[in-house]
Amino acid sequence: MLKAYKFRIYPTKSQKTKMEQTLDLCRWTYNKTLEIRKTAWEKEGKSLNKYETNNMLPEWKSKKPELKEVFSQVLQNVHERVDLALKAFFRRVKAGEKPGYPRFRGKGRYDSFTYPQKGFKLEPGKLYLSKIGEVKIKLHRTIEGKIKRLTIRRAATGKWFACFSVEIEDILLPPGKTDLW
Repeated sequence: MLKAYKFRIYPTKSQKTKMEQTLDLCRWTYNKTLEIRKTAWEKEGKSLNKYETNNMLPEWKSKKPELKEVFSQVLQNVHERVDLALKAFFRRVKAGEKPGYPRFRGKGRYDSFTYPQKGFKLEPGKLYLSKIGEVKIKLHRTIEGKIKRLTIRRAATGKWFACFSVEIEDILLPPGKTDLW
C-alpha cells in the first residue's frame, strides 16, 4: 500500500534557479518526446514506447548539453509521463469517451519533477537532491515505511514542496471500515 507525505522545502536562491531550470528542461523533454511520438504515429503508423524514447536521451544530451544538468532518472520519468498520458488517451478513445490528445506544455505549465528510485537522500532537516544540492526541509512528522519516489513540486504561490510516496505494509481494517484517515 502506498502513502504520501508532503513537506515544505526551503531552497536557496541558486537552488531555486537550478530547480526552475530542471522544470524547464523537463518541459522541453516532455514536448520533444510528445512531438517525436506523434510524428512517428502520423508518418509511419509506428507507436514508440518509453524505452525507445529513453534510448534517445544520450543523443539529445549531446545536442543540448544543458540536459546533463538534470539527473538521468528525472528525464526518464518525463518519458514515463508522456507514455501514461498517451495510454490514457487511447483508453478513452477505445471506451468511446471524449479523448483529448495530450497537450504540449507552455512556459510555466510544468510544475514538478520526480526522482523515481534514487538521486535523493533524506536526513534530519536536509534533503539532498542530485544535481541540485542539499535543500532545507521542514520534517513536521516522521515518515513511516520505505520511500519509493520523490516528487519536487512548485506551487502556484512560488513555494516548493517535497512529496514522498512511501510503501507501507497493508493494514487489515475492521469489518465495515473503508479507510484509514
